[in-house]
Amino acid sequence: MTQFDNSYARLPDRFFAHIDPDPVDAPEMILFNDALADSLGVTERDAAVFAGNVIPEGAAPLAQVYAAHQFGGWVPRLGDGRAILLGEVVTETGRFDIQLKGAGRTPYSRNGDGRAWLGPVLREYIVSEFMAACGVPTTRALAAVATGERVQRERAYPGGVLTRVAASHIRVGTFQYFTAQEDAEAVRLLAGHVRDRHYPQARTMLDLYREIVAAQALLVARWMGLGFVHGVMNTDNTSIAGETIDYGPCAFIDAYAPNACYSSIDRNGRYAFDQQASIAGWNLAQLGTCFVGMITEETGSQDAAIEALTEVLNGFPALYQSAWRDVFAAKLGIVTPRDGDEDLAQDLLTMMAAQYADFTNVFARLGTETARDEFTDRPAFDAWAARWHARRDRGAEGADLMARANPQVIPRTHRLEAAIVAATEGDFTKAQRLARVLSAPFAVADTDRDLMAPPSRDEIVPATFCGT
Repeated sequence: MTQFDNSYARLPDRFFAHIDPDPVDAPEMILFNDALADSLGVTERDAAVFAGNVIPEGAAPLAQVYAAHQFGGWVPRLGDGRAILLGEVVTETGRFDIQLKGAGRTPYSRNGDGRAWLGPVLREYIVSEFMAACGVPTTRALAAVATGERVQRERAYPGGVLTRVAASHIRVGTFQYFTAQEDAEAVRLLAGHVRDRHYPQARTMLDLYREIVAAQALLVARWMGLGFVHGVMNTDNTSIAGETIDYGPCAFIDAYAPNACYSSIDRNGRYAFDQQASIAGWNLAQLGTCFVGMITEETGSQDAAIEALTEVLNGFPALYQSAWRDVFAAKLGIVTPRDGDEDLAQDLLTMMAAQYADFTNVFARLGTETARDEFTDRPAFDAWAARWHARRDRGAEGADLMARANPQVIPRTHRLEAAIVAATEGDFTKAQRLARVLSAPFAVADTDRDLMAPPSRDEIVPATFCGT
């Protein structure tokens, strides 16, 4: 594998624990991302490396410590309980973490075994690469390896290891951990590291906070444009780099419902589809409390620091609404968004919800003028379409914009579940097919068009699970 650098390992020891991955019995490569490997300069293809049996030259394996609000409840010490950061590769486009998920116990595993079973490994590989193909900021998947071992959950499952690539693995919860420890020096060091790595344009700590807030607004708006429900937006699953991270009980909406909630552990709908923006704001408020001390030093007054942070945070809804409008304007072929376009988009969504229209297929079929067929009340759609035609760009630029904003196929939960079930029985072909098709979701071959179909009534998967 390419030579590593390890800037995070140069932070003080209290930021992490050095720990090597635990070797596995019989590593077997299931999925490998050749295009991503080439972009990172990764030449290694040996399953033993991506299972953690062989430590690449220059790596300094470690597990990061952090805390979190999980479903609103405070957990003062978490950390990488089953993930080990090998190090960072440096490319022309930036610095990227290479992390093994499911690589064994760490000091932060608590009562866990540090392993992952094959289901969540395959889900994260397939979904994260789909998100990347759609232009959504996300962690990436480099490899999925079967371990040849069994992992005990509610029953024994085949084990797996995912190689995850990220701009970094620093979370809101990382800042929260050191703030709760009253370790102002660590918070300052972490903020400096984040600024140098992700937001070098930020001249002050308030600028840094402003950049992080803006990145989250754009990220969640892009989720909404795909009908994506993260499912577990805890502060340890909120990336400071503005990437989607931790694809646990995630799902994509089939028949549109604004309050869609699939996660089996989200019993009160805290992280439902239509709550994601407000929860992102809540998570950013928790981050803001971590910045009070640093910004007090900049302003000379704690009151002034809190006022400045509050002003930035209060700007989040407008940033999000602007990003949401732009995302949905693109989906409607509107080249130059303006005030009022959000109403046109929202009226379509309201009609979709009332008629149980498929989220993905409606937008995909707008480009071929066949979206009408997705609705039961077609005169109502015709009335909306007349407004849309009067507003959209009907030239090549508008058509191209829609083609790039509306995937033809998404990782539907019933397809993922079928691929996972097959993989547990030793058949990886369904997972490999999904990975191939969903890495290029805007142009689907005739032989793969069956993947575009929503689930039949008996195929619906009503709940998703973390499956760690």
